[in-house]
Amino acid sequence: MARDTLTGSRIRERRTVVGMRQAELAKSVGISASYLNLIEHNRRRIGGKLLVDIAAELGVEASLLSEGAEAALISSLGEAAADGAQAGAETDRVDEFAGRFPGWAALIARQHSRIEDLERTAVTLTDRLTHDPHLATSMHEMLTMVTAIRSTAGILAEPGEIEPEWQNRFHRNLNEDSQRLAESSQQLVAYLDGAGDAAASLTLPTEEVDAMLSSNGFRFDDLINADGEALKSFVQEQDTLTSEAAQDMALTVISQLVDDARRLPSNRLQSLVGTYGAKPVDIANSAAVPLAVVLRRLAALSEQMLPMACGLVMCDGAGTLMQRKAIDGFPMPRFSGACPKWPLFQALARPMQPLRQTVTVTGRDARSFECYAVADPIGPMKLDEAPLYHSYMLVIPLEGGTSEGREVGSSCRVCPSVGCEGRREPSLLA
Repeated sequence: MARDTLTGSRIRERRTVVGMRQAELAKSVGISASYLNLIEHNRRRIGGKLLVDIAAELGVEASLLSEGAEAALISSLGEAAADGAQAGAETDRVDEFAGRFPGWAALIARQHSRIEDLERTAVTLTDRLTHDPHLATSMHEMLTMVTAIRSTAGILAEPGEIEPEWQNRFHRNLNEDSQRLAESSQQLVAYLDGAGDAAASLTLPTEEVDAMLSSNGFRFDDLINADGEALKSFVQEQDTLTSEAAQDMALTVISQLVDDARRLPSNRLQSLVGTYGAKPVDIANSAAVPLAVVLRRLAALSEQMLPMACGLVMCDGAGTLMQRKAIDGFPMPRFSGACPKWPLFQALARPMQPLRQTVTVTGRDARSFECYAVADPIGPMKLDEAPLYHSYMLVIPLEGGTSEGREVGSSCRVCPSVGCEGRREPSLLA
């Protein structure tokens, strides 16, 4: 039922709430009770002065009677119904439900939003607890010290005399190990307390580099004429790069992006996009540059040149994610291994051959994307030595939401897909 045909239902609900009889309301606005009855049962349309008069008598704004629940509430109910499709919700009557029972509708919408927030938190914390290297190292150190303390205490507790020199040494070791355990425990607690926003805490050099790239919009065209020393100075000035390892990694990435800008300037790319659209292979052939250059440039300049922002993800030959440009709807794991069905990894098996595939991401917000991937060799060629490869994947959102595509996820631990041939560990959400 269309939203504008439910005005009568809202009038009836409001009249009941304020305790006014139908005949009383009809008389106050100058119409018959029978005509008001037809209006309240949505058999007569209403608008103009009569709607304003009825709203005034009921003590509400006319817009609340004509429009009912806000569009955001209707949309939230639709999302909740889509997520719980197995419940058989009458989606064609969602407007009527929101109009007649706005309190219950708002409660369902809030609960649905709360469930989404909790699921996102579970995904992030599970990823951290399973794969956070800092947490794993801290736990290993604590277990090592606990074992050492237990061993020393066991020796001291054994019956028999211990020479004073050795007894003093054991006591000293026990004291030192206890102090280190206390310090490590405090540091771990401080780390966990400061990790309330798990997505904001940086623990690895790669994460610092990702944050730096994101803060600069992945664009470094202003450095196109900079030499090596200028690039190094630029990297050292970045606040997010707190370690030497992160600065070294950032210098490598920025040098590559600057070289991409030199090989395919933004004005040249803009012209090619105007001719071919978001078709990386055609652009690469026309510009006579490697496809990987085009993928990186389109990702960096998509907000400027394309109708939608595009994502980029890069991995090495071992499948480890090294660089990310995240976009809405295509989650990229922070610590754990990514979905093996991504074209990014398929490209490693077919080096230098372009791949294109439409994928649909599992989960509540099932969106579809067109992915372009290619694996390029790195470093100079050497005789009798197999080359190493880096694989790149451009992620382009498809207009219109979802379409038929290969189902992919983020990582196995948080992927709800059932019967996936690529699953390597159980899912929390299945």
